Amino acid sequence: MSKLIVSPDSKRSGNHPALSVTPESAGWTYVGFEVYRLSPGETLSQSTDGNEVCLVLLSGRADIATANASWLNIGQRMSVFEQIPPYSVYVPNDNRFKVTAVTELELAVCKAPGHGNHDARLIAPSDVGVEVRGEGSTQRFIHNILPEQEPADSLLVVEVFTPQGHWSSYPPHKHDRDALPDESLLEETYYFHVKPEQGFAVQRVYTDDRSLDETLAVKDSEAVLVPKGYHPVSAPPGYDVYYLNVMAGPTRIWKFHNDPDHEWLAQPRTTAPTESE
Repeated sequence: MSKLIVSPDSKRSGNHPALSVTPESAGWTYVGFEVYRLSPGETLSQSTDGNEVCLVLLSGRADIATANASWLNIGQRMSVFEQIPPYSVYVPNDNRFKVTAVTELELAVCKAPGHGNHDARLIAPSDVGVEVRGEGSTQRFIHNILPEQEPADSLLVVEVFTPQGHWSSYPPHKHDRDALPDESLLEETYYFHVKPEQGFAVQRVYTDDRSLDETLAVKDSEAVLVPKGYHPVSAPPGYDVYYLNVMAGPTRIWKFHNDPDHEWLAQPRTTAPTESE
């Protein structure tokens, strides 16, 4: 198994996460990510400590309370593949949250350093920016849950739907240098669902010097760590692919750099450049 793939824990129960990524386990600085699966009536309680948190209701409904606010029976989709925006809750650092499942619930807990600059708030589906990127076999569908234009200290959270036979995170791009205004340094996790669930997604993670160059077959409910490098995704024919991205770094801005070999794909042309070009 690649060190970049994090598989779910089949023995999860109660407050034990089905999947967990910490800065320590990933060998990086900023991003933490957990997935919990709760049955109706089960609860999850945590203190946020030094992290801000974005709670994303991947599927199911729940009651959520923080130290200062609460929201009852939020959530609307029972599967991510309904392809409607989720309900989410932003919780600042030095706060706490309690989630009580109303239905079967899959919950993503996205974490990054917080600085106490924002209040807890509900991110309703109407607050989520919806867009289409790419065309043809690179067309995919985006839900901007916590983009850089919305208040937060570190976190960037987005979900992507890649139809069968399509590519996303494409052309291959990276964001691993703190070199603004040209490129930002952002660690990133990808959390996948595949429909039908016996399928897989393909993700390649590679650097210019190929010191990192892995091509991964990613199963349903697995996560991929992207500490650096380019990281395109492909959905094989017959299988739709969903992923939730969590990014964070020293500056909360998404500035990426395309792989020069494939930069031409981002240009308004339909043929590859020749060697003479």
